[in-house]
Amino acid sequence: MVTRKQLQPVVRREERGLSRSGRIAVVLGLFAVVVFLAVFAAMAFVATEPPTVSFIKGHKAGSAVHLVAQTDGAGGTGIHPTWVSYQVKTPQSGKWVHTTLWQLPTNTRIDVTIYQFDSGGPLRNQQWGRVTGTTGNAATLTGTTFTVLNSYKRPVGHTFSVAALGINVPLAGVKTTEKGFCQSGPCNPGTQLHHTVTFSFKTPKTPGNYRFQCFIPCGAGHYAGNGGPMQTLGFMGGFLEVQA
Repeated sequence: MVTRKQLQPVVRREERGLSRSGRIAVVLGLFAVVVFLAVFAAMAFVATEPPTVSFIKGHKAGSAVHLVAQTDGAGGTGIHPTWVSYQVKTPQSGKWVHTTLWQLPTNTRIDVTIYQFDSGGPLRNQQWGRVTGTTGNAATLTGTTFTVLNSYKRPVGHTFSVAALGINVPLAGVKTTEKGFCQSGPCNPGTQLHHTVTFSFKTPKTPGNYRFQCFIPCGAGHYAGNGGPMQTLGFMGGFLEVQA
């Protein structure tokens, strides 16, 4: 027969809870979970990073690069298919790719053509209506040269702005009520309503990553117009990866 005195050590051990080896096992288990979650998050980030389109491969030194892109009211793909978005045409295959990571050679003239398919509105800061940092501080809108857009008279859909290089080009918006308005990208410049904006600039002699983004109004609905698609790679925020 087990006496009360004999039960007391068992009770005391139970009151102390887990043994040292048990506590170590719990700590190691929790550490393994944290490591797993960190690795999973890192892999998810890499998996969602947009691809890079290179304009360096096959480029002949001294010749200009022709960069063709489009801005769409809805990108149609990615983690936010309804967000405004860039698409860029690959120089090798001519396919539209949903990305804002563009590799460019150093010290090279870049001739840019942007097909602007999105609607527009007034700029909150009219300074973004002025063309800066391009050749002659000018651009063309459907063949007509301009240096500034008054967004109260001609709504602006987006801006192509590279602050570190002093580049800013307003992109005039189209009317959603007109025939051929594109609902989701990639859009077709041959058949759907758009404005064509062209300009040129020269890349720096020094390699580096130069961030570009769209400024207000395409951040409508986000704090200070600077959230959502404008700060997200693959949509309206990206990098000119200038390499030797």
